Amino acid sequence: MSDDAEPGLSRRQLLAAGTTGLIATAAVPPPAGQHRRRAGAADGTPEQIHLTWGDDPARSVVVSWASPGQAVAPRVRIGQRVIPAVERGYADPRGDEVVWTYHAPVDGLRPGATYGYAVTADNDRNAADPFSATFRTAPEGRAAFRFTSFGDLTGPNARSAGWSSQSAYAVGAVETFQPLFHLLNGDLADANANPAGQPRAWRDVANTVQASAANRPWLPVLANHGVEPADRDRALRSYLARYSLPGNGVPGFEGRWYAFRVGTAAFLCLSGDDVRRGYSGGAQTRWLEAALAAARRDASIDWLVIQVHQSACSSARSGDGAGLGLRQQWLPLFDRYEVDLVLCGHSRGYERSFPLRGFASADASCPRPVTTVDSGVFDTSQGTVHLVLGGGDGEDEDAGEDAAWSARRYPGAGYGVAVFDVNPGAEAGAQTSLTVRYYHAADVGPETGPGDGGPADDYALFDTFTLVRPRSDGRRWHPREPLASNLA
Repeated sequence: MSDDAEPGLSRRQLLAAGTTGLIATAAVPPPAGQHRRRAGAADGTPEQIHLTWGDDPARSVVVSWASPGQAVAPRVRIGQRVIPAVERGYADPRGDEVVWTYHAPVDGLRPGATYGYAVTADNDRNAADPFSATFRTAPEGRAAFRFTSFGDLTGPNARSAGWSSQSAYAVGAVETFQPLFHLLNGDLADANANPAGQPRAWRDVANTVQASAANRPWLPVLANHGVEPADRDRALRSYLARYSLPGNGVPGFEGRWYAFRVGTAAFLCLSGDDVRRGYSGGAQTRWLEAALAAARRDASIDWLVIQVHQSACSSARSGDGAGLGLRQQWLPLFDRYEVDLVLCGHSRGYERSFPLRGFASADASCPRPVTTVDSGVFDTSQGTVHLVLGGGDGEDEDAGEDAAWSARRYPGAGYGVAVFDVNPGAEAGAQTSLTVRYYHAADVGPETGPGDGGPADDYALFDTFTLVRPRSDGRRWHPREPLASNLA
């Protein structure tokens, strides 16, 4: 299909709309019969509905969705307010299909409040009873809250034949714990395993996730299966068309990395693929250091949490080459600015590090644990804890590194979810705490292949620990310099 095939909305316009954030394209309907061979081309019924935070999670969210065809007057209703959606779309270059996505930024909300909303369009088949759900805005100030996290979620058609994911059970587990929001640590749709059906793979996983993501923000990061090197530009368009994420202020790279704040915690969501491939020319690392420095200067922020798909601290045998780069480029920044927690996916299974600071050797290849006593309570002002929260087929379950920094591992197949409870502490100068529980559901059906066993909805507590640190309103913080002993 050439750029001239769409008289009202060219492929060039569609592709541009999918790569530059909230840009409204000219929503000109195609001529009658133009898309007659595309099933549902005139169907604007919302599907794949999900929430993300706006730039201020206490006061704003973004409601996003897709529809089988181009929607007419897509919109969100909250009470008496009607918020028109911004249209993004892209033409999949491997098939005769346009993907239509919509984003409605909702601001002016109250902190810590619950809202009901409805999503519809003039050509919504369910317009008489449109999709509706509720969400809760983030609290403001020093308040307790809960979030959850895992990585490597895939949908039923996202993998090659014979692989069945447990994504629906994982989504159900998130709803069981009722978090304020969820961090999805990459590999949303393994579309490079099924390139001809990429839109279908994304649609499957997004419709599965809707059971939770329509009720609470799900915040993703890019990953190797989200920007697969064989077809990176196409995959990136898929991701950016579907997700509207907080801005990063870096022209040309909106949506690739971002940050947001909830209560006393700052969350920095990064693209580890950039470390491996260097596509930003160092822009992300410069942004990261500036964001970390600003957060640590803010006496109302206690916790610094990093979300990235690839892991700097996984003892799994396989990897894609990003781990060493993350150690060399970003771990010194995590040390300098006292990052508390790093959440990853990528390596299958679960792994927790001891608190880490510096390196055990001068080549910056082996992180140094500040303790190897698994006491269950760790002061993260002294070192950063890394968690691998990958789910899937257990392909990385054999350890490939003799890692003195590794505290606990669950290398088997299945899925897991980590639950985080932030307690802001009672008074200035006291301790604040972040309690972590990790639940895992094992695969017990090896005769049918990885991921096809059960009981997939029967998960059990595998690990629990607590992170503590002094509240920032009771101490003067200074950047930490590397200790000579760390490089001995």
